Amino acid sequence: MIEGKKIPHKMLSQDAFSSWLGIEIVESEIGRCKVGMTVREEMLNSMGNAHGGISYSLADTAFGFAANSHGKMAVSIETSINHVAEIKVGDYLEAEAIIDIVKTKVAFNVIEVRRGDEIVALFKGMVYRSSLDWK
Repeated sequence: MIEGKKIPHKMLSQDAFSSWLGIEIVESEIGRCKVGMTVREEMLNSMGNAHGGISYSLADTAFGFAANSHGKMAVSIETSINHVAEIKVGDYLEAEAIIDIVKTKVAFNVIEVRRGDEIVALFKGMVYRSSLDWK
């Protein structure tokens, strides 16, 4: 079994989509992960703001990494996001899994997406934790 805080690094090395987004791991420990990325021109919607899927994907990556850091393979079963501020090209965003509630096979996480000190989105997710160990 892999040490929990190393699991996000293994996951990122196998995640073509998160790599394409330019996501990097800022911090990781068991039950918590912070990731960051810079918004690029090709990530904008027709109104010149970052597509909502960008902040969602960043938060979902932090969520997945934090949920799996307990050592068991975990998959999302429900997620949602609230967008609270527009995001522009060049913005550097960080998503941090800040709440981790583990109840045997089910876990719940809250992820804040920030631009500096400003919260730009709030993401909530629930995962199912399998009995399979990360190797």
